[in-house]
Amino acid sequence: MSTKFDGPAHTGAAPRPEQARPAAPDDSPAWLPATELLAAYARGDLSPVEATDAVLDRIASENPVLNAFCLVAEDEARAAARASEERWRRGEPLGRLDGVPTSIKDVMFTRGWPTLRGSATTPPDQEWAEDSPAVARLREHGAVFVGKTTTPELAWKGVTDSPLTGVTRNPWDPAKTPGGSSGGAAAAVAAGMGPLATGTDGGGSVRIPASFTGIVALKPTWGLVPHYPASAFGSLAHSGPMTRTVADAALMLDVITGPDPRDWAALAPPAHSFTASLDRPVRGLRVAYSPDLGRLAVDPEVARVVAAAVTAFEELGAVVEQVDPPIPDCLEHFHILWYSGAAKATEHITGERRELLDPGLREIIEEGRHHSAQDYLTAMATRMAMGEAMGRFHADYDLLLTPTMPIAAFDAGLEVPPGSAERRWTSWAGFSYPFNMTQQPAASVPCGFTAAGLPVGLQIVGPRHGDALVLAAARAFETARPWAHLRP
Repeated sequence: MSTKFDGPAHTGAAPRPEQARPAAPDDSPAWLPATELLAAYARGDLSPVEATDAVLDRIASENPVLNAFCLVAEDEARAAARASEERWRRGEPLGRLDGVPTSIKDVMFTRGWPTLRGSATTPPDQEWAEDSPAVARLREHGAVFVGKTTTPELAWKGVTDSPLTGVTRNPWDPAKTPGGSSGGAAAAVAAGMGPLATGTDGGGSVRIPASFTGIVALKPTWGLVPHYPASAFGSLAHSGPMTRTVADAALMLDVITGPDPRDWAALAPPAHSFTASLDRPVRGLRVAYSPDLGRLAVDPEVARVVAAAVTAFEELGAVVEQVDPPIPDCLEHFHILWYSGAAKATEHITGERRELLDPGLREIIEEGRHHSAQDYLTAMATRMAMGEAMGRFHADYDLLLTPTMPIAAFDAGLEVPPGSAERRWTSWAGFSYPFNMTQQPAASVPCGFTAAGLPVGLQIVGPRHGDALVLAAARAFETARPWAHLRP
């Protein structure tokens, strides 16, 4: 079943930060993190059928407004939940996520379901015979797939709307965007429509919506999570978990880092569990804090919220120094790589079918078609220099803290905030795409609210292969400044 927003936007005001508190009592298991669901299954206090029914009820009530799902598979989800319930009854769970309701971003192959990538140019009537690597690992571990989440066409921009599925909206204020390109996934997690969601990130696409919707997301070190089919955006594109808690993100990462022979560039599977590494202390870590990367304009309200969050690391015993990393203005070179990738991804779409594409996507495709191989190699040289510089930087600093986004969520259906002199989403995503250029792990965690009640994210960046450290720091911050009890 596909659903689409076609009603009036909700106009209720979100809570101001001084009013932020747990939502009205709601004992629905739809709000439980995966770790708590699994513990409840093991005790026999809750069944996967009850949890899945609760999530499907949330989807039925919330998705008509939020438009987070482009496909909801109620019958399949309930059948999978019944099978999981029987396994738990026998004491034989299939894997580490058996019975946990999970959503899949609609750029990942999912066996038996169309993967349309938000595009009317993709024929839905074809054989969908295989899973992408992360989907395959989740299925092997017993996750219950409830549906596929919305994405802008071909995941090309940092907000979520497309000619195929319409506009996706933010649970904290449906007049606002959830960000993108994993906006449907973020909206689903934030609204209690499943504790786990897959996302992809080529320039901020898990971190942008995590910041705008108040959830956790990790862009892992490139290659840590196997990727197939290969992205047209090359080694800018990462796959990662989107959850409400850091423990859920670590658990999900433990699962989706499983090997897959279809990704020729995948890293070796990690030697240690990310879940087991969460309790690493922050005390003594050398932490750099850059409020603006030395050049970005940041909304004063966002800047205040993030600066207050950084003090938690000092309270936890880290040595925090305000310093800017050696990140140059790389927007031109990111655009060369991104727009060339978009042109490559759509080269098979010809004639009248090209008119079906998102107009903004058509514009960047046209620009990408005119970049030369020399342009591309120059952009790659910039990446290599950035990577070397950040490697040296992390020899002195274990972690880097920044705002995830310089702004809070803006009006849904727009690529840039109202009144902006710029036209492209990258104009307001300057904290995210540089770390796709360098392939480093970077997480976004909720750190507060604006006066209008919109979430603000803190970005935690680590050195390449420092994913466990990033997650441990995120967990320490979560413990010091809890957020999972706050709901839209």
